[in-house]
Amino acid sequence: MLSKEENELLTRVGAGTVMGDLLRQYWLPAVVSEELPEPDGAPMRIRLLGEDLIAFRDTNGRVGLIQNHCPHRGASLFFGRNEEAGLRCVYHGWKFDAQGNCIDMPNEPAESDFKSKVKAVAYPTLERGGVVWAYMGPRTEPPALPELEWMAVPAENRVMSKTLRECNWVQALEGDIDTAHLYFLHSRIESPDTAYVASDPGVFHEDRHPRLHLVRTDYGLMYGAQRDQDEDHYYWRITQFMMPIHTLFPPGGLGGVPGHIWVPIDDEHTMVWFLIWNPAGPAGPVEHGLFGSHPESYLPNTSDPLGQWRYVANRTNDYQIDREMQRTKTYTGIPTIPLQDQAITESMGPIYDRNQEHLGSTDAMVIQVRRRLLDAACALREEGITPPGVDHPEQYRVRTASVVLDRGADWQAATQEVLKAFSGLPVANA
Repeated sequence: MLSKEENELLTRVGAGTVMGDLLRQYWLPAVVSEELPEPDGAPMRIRLLGEDLIAFRDTNGRVGLIQNHCPHRGASLFFGRNEEAGLRCVYHGWKFDAQGNCIDMPNEPAESDFKSKVKAVAYPTLERGGVVWAYMGPRTEPPALPELEWMAVPAENRVMSKTLRECNWVQALEGDIDTAHLYFLHSRIESPDTAYVASDPGVFHEDRHPRLHLVRTDYGLMYGAQRDQDEDHYYWRITQFMMPIHTLFPPGGLGGVPGHIWVPIDDEHTMVWFLIWNPAGPAGPVEHGLFGSHPESYLPNTSDPLGQWRYVANRTNDYQIDREMQRTKTYTGIPTIPLQDQAITESMGPIYDRNQEHLGSTDAMVIQVRRRLLDAACALREEGITPPGVDHPEQYRVRTASVVLDRGADWQAATQEVLKAFSGLPVANA
């Protein structure tokens, strides 16, 4: 368990906080490129790391990410006119470009040079892999984007969706690095001779108490979860944590590499980005019951930063739990895998007091990821040490795998090649 003080350090992401400073060293996904579909289109409210911002695509197609309040008198730039390579406040006409420069101040005398002295907070952006990335850190020249394989494959080779999670980002992330919950929370109690077992044979695995083998990596942490397969073999599920917000979990029959990005909106809300990509060819359809990514799964968007990518099934309707389904077919009675995860992590409250926990051996990865984040954040604050991965984008060139190996095999040696991204190898998927 963590002390109350450590829990505060781990979960708070606002400007000037220890963890907030760490997260600002990295590029963060801000919006899907398609959410800003056209130059001079409507601005969009977003929130990142507790900061309310306005995103807009200017006349030249560049995405600006600028402070919500106009530097003049504080009117929201959401109501601004997006025109001629800048966003113009409708209150007095002050206009700002994508870099935050004030490029017009029509209510001031023509001879005034006041506009050259005013600048809005604006963060650098890059577009890659169908995503607008934002850098909110202190560097004048941002680091390179992480070399994530899914960003490099053709658009038809990946599937992407998002959902709002109403809890702290670490609380949400920890579900992805907890292999033990898979065979409870996501399991079925009806006959395993169903289509569901094809999507992930491990859901019905008889060995529900994995032995975790943790490996500290340059980019974060990795574990191999070892289970008894038969007298001669072990079943291994390999999961990656890449600093500070990326997780990759085993394919489990999906035919691609699945993962999440856990983007802190603020201390109590997380935007969960789901990705699956096939490095070898077009991605197949993602079954609705697995990932709930169909449009009908979502409530209509509003313009509020917390009014987007919200599931129809949510805490207000108990995630559409079906007690008869729970009694006869599935472990929870909650319809989809992401909803099952969402129900549990949100049920802990916005920020769970980790001082109340009682952690076991299968929580080893959770414990070490927390420690990795805290150590990196404190090293940055106290010694100025650059966090892992920031200046080494090549370290993110990894995958996951689920494999069956001889009991005498060295699992790391046996999977060394299949865990390499950009290798041209098929996904390792037992």
